[in-house]
Amino acid sequence: MAELVDAYASGAYGSNPMRVQVSPRPQNKMKNYQEYFKGKKITMLGLGLLGRGLNDAKFLADCGADLTITDLKTEDQLKSSLNKLKKYKNIKYVLGGHQVEDFQNKDFILKSAGVPIHSVYIEEAVKNNIPVKMDASWFKELSPETLVIGVTGTRGKSTVTHLIYQILKAAKGKEIKGQIYLGGNVKGLATLPLLKKIKKDDVVVMELDSWQLQGFGDAKICPNISVFTNLMPDHLNYYLKGSKDEKEAEKRYFTDKAQIYFNQRAGDYLICGEKIAERIGKIKSQKIIAKKNAVPKNWKIKIPGDHNLENISCAVAVAGVLNIDDKIIKKAVENFTGVEGRLELVREYRGIKIYNDTNATTPDATIMALRALGQTHQGGTLMKKRIVLILGGADKSLDMSGLMKEIPKYCKNTVWLAGSGTDKICFKKDYIFDNFKKAVEKAVGLCKGGDTLLFSPAFASFGMFKNEYDRGDRFMKLIKNLK
Repeated sequence: MAELVDAYASGAYGSNPMRVQVSPRPQNKMKNYQEYFKGKKITMLGLGLLGRGLNDAKFLADCGADLTITDLKTEDQLKSSLNKLKKYKNIKYVLGGHQVEDFQNKDFILKSAGVPIHSVYIEEAVKNNIPVKMDASWFKELSPETLVIGVTGTRGKSTVTHLIYQILKAAKGKEIKGQIYLGGNVKGLATLPLLKKIKKDDVVVMELDSWQLQGFGDAKICPNISVFTNLMPDHLNYYLKGSKDEKEAEKRYFTDKAQIYFNQRAGDYLICGEKIAERIGKIKSQKIIAKKNAVPKNWKIKIPGDHNLENISCAVAVAGVLNIDDKIIKKAVENFTGVEGRLELVREYRGIKIYNDTNATTPDATIMALRALGQTHQGGTLMKKRIVLILGGADKSLDMSGLMKEIPKYCKNTVWLAGSGTDKICFKKDYIFDNFKKAVEKAVGLCKGGDTLLFSPAFASFGMFKNEYDRGDRFMKLIKNLK
């Protein structure tokens, strides 16, 4: 078997050798996090429903902080999160809007991902010299000795994060001496509370979106090992800021993503996909280019698509930096079945393979899914025109023309979910549904044995759903209840 890690070392992935240790980390400066937070006046901007804000709030309240939680959502909308915070007497709530005074006379502001770039409330805090923090980067600030592996990119970051996590778990007790934790943009998890658990030799693997990386940029810190998978158009509705200059918006998006390596030091590592590597100039850390063609062809990989070869290559590069044995890497990769909601094979129903790809919130993501499934060989024949695709939703100001060209190549039918994005491009008015259950039932009815039912929306979830996770959960429930 060709040794994948040695391929990096021999220069197939770049000029930098793989089998070296990351730079020495400073000694622990965070001896007593409870004393650090006790009595501090903190405004938390955004509670949400996914669990990250909830767990941060619990942690800060348990530490004795004087906490104010403010959110645009109402008490009724946040009911599930608020019910879990009832016991805390040191939390004040300002819901259904924000008040300027909550961003004055505070020790810290903890902002959630997605807060507008030029929020008047954040500007008020900055004007008053109040430090503005974010969950993942604040953890790294307060625990600088912890080895952090950060993963970003428009697509693939979840898969790469979870695959790295699985490889490291397989190496625990061998090359990895401590515990391995997930953090960053992972459903239901908050990173700051890891301060309660973290010990010497532990590793935290973080999925980091562009918003969370704003916190790293503000703090002028970086993960010790960074992964940048790719860059595609996304979040234009956020980065346009009301303008129509898409090039300037894309530049802002890249600037936020680049914070994953911008403040790295010599001895740190940046692992990047082939295309984004062309855009990254000279850096202080060591750059390694991950190439999909270095993944051995005889590996029995369970996750479909060429894009997943790129994802695997990025994860393997990280394992190489950490000196993990080739056999451990291979076994972990071959056992990896993917991530929930990302081209996830849910079940086979009456000969129909059904996939949940709810986290495909961009046209590029849905194109990748179509190519991965539409070009799967069965009996030596390319399975084109055998996909029934469920898509549609809220507009993100993204160009859908490429997706519209790809759909006829792979799909026998499409079923659309109502939304502002769907209204712009949908060409089959009979197949638009504002009832999710009816949409799924229609899609199943359009399938025959040997077809594939793919739920890959290509749009944001807002309107019909709380978020993409709610969208995926509801899809899973409907599919599992099929008789």
